[in-house]
Amino acid sequence: MKILLLLGLVAVAFAEVTRFEGDKVFRLKPVLDEHVTLIKTLAKDIELDFWSPENAELVNVNMDVDIHVPGMYLDIVSTILNQNDMEHDVLIEDVQDAVEGQADGRPSPRAHSYTKYNTWPEIQSWMSSISSSKPSLISSQVIGNTYEGRPMTVLKIGKKTSAKKPAIFLDCGIHAREWISPAFCQWFVKEALNTYGSDSQMTSLLDQMDVYVLPVFNIDGYDYTHKSNRMWRKTRSRRSGSSCYGADPNRNFDAGWCTLGASSNPCSDTFCGHTIESEIEVKNVANFIREKKSDIKAYLTIHSYSQLLLFPYSYSYNLAAHHSELLRVAEGASSALRSLYGTRYTSGPGATTIYPAAGGSDDWAYDLGVKYSYTFELRDTGRYGFLLPASQIKPTCEETMLAVKYIAAYVQKNLY
Repeated sequence: MKILLLLGLVAVAFAEVTRFEGDKVFRLKPVLDEHVTLIKTLAKDIELDFWSPENAELVNVNMDVDIHVPGMYLDIVSTILNQNDMEHDVLIEDVQDAVEGQADGRPSPRAHSYTKYNTWPEIQSWMSSISSSKPSLISSQVIGNTYEGRPMTVLKIGKKTSAKKPAIFLDCGIHAREWISPAFCQWFVKEALNTYGSDSQMTSLLDQMDVYVLPVFNIDGYDYTHKSNRMWRKTRSRRSGSSCYGADPNRNFDAGWCTLGASSNPCSDTFCGHTIESEIEVKNVANFIREKKSDIKAYLTIHSYSQLLLFPYSYSYNLAAHHSELLRVAEGASSALRSLYGTRYTSGPGATTIYPAAGGSDDWAYDLGVKYSYTFELRDTGRYGFLLPASQIKPTCEETMLAVKYIAAYVQKNLY
């Protein structure tokens, strides 16, 4: 009897993991208004997972539309696309294969490594050991807990001094499924500590400034992508009376909240939340930045995918007051990034460069007074999308370091 009960529990545990066998990722190329209408109708009728743009409402003529189609809907979607002469390619033949492909290159299943996608427990234990590794350069502080009670730890990197120092805030992993993002924050911390003293630019930066790093913003969601559903994007909060979990933390900030490019439907991937800062993770980060507002000179948030370097605004088509300077710095950073592997990034304000999206952290930080506010959309441009193989972690992080260091050096030079 006990054995049967145990087997039953094991079956339940395994049953909760979402599988993607036979699912495909399509890139659609709508060139007519009819195509746009068709995509929006399809999205209403069947469960499609929009990778880019983030929901059907943002689809326009002549934009690439990447959608993850469950295996059970493949025939119907293919038929409709062919009947309506909509050009389309298959980017990912089998999503489950790509999910499993991300685990390649794991040196050891339990050890933390900078060239694999670490689980939340691995990242947590890495943070605890690295934050005590060089006490003169790094410390940590918990800025609050997530909805499910996990501690949100910010690492502070910079030469210890009694004087107040200007700072840069860097966060990764706002969207749970963008695994390359937390991989970059871990890489940044390692590089900052390892090259201090040998790299003049990093040494000067950490002597004069502090860098606050939040390695995983949406911890509950990130943990869920490792344990249950690789494609989860939002937080994991629950509201009584709603069967849908979570909100999009990057639509939950007080920046044109719940207007353009955000949804008021709790089941949507771009749900703006029930109120501004309804997500405790957003409130914790916003409180921390507000408290340090006079010190924080730059805000960098790391996402994927598209190879873009964006700056305000996303909630409005208006140009930011510092538009030309922000663009100049973004273009310099993109050029530094390209110098290593030739990876091309496009720079510009969010709304016109990618699509409008209200409630984003970069717009909020900029409106708060943090002038140098940037969103990185890392590799790639859709071949793997959110399922970038682990073999690309190292080159992606190496080139992104050049861009981040470029922005940091510029901010440092233009402090006063």
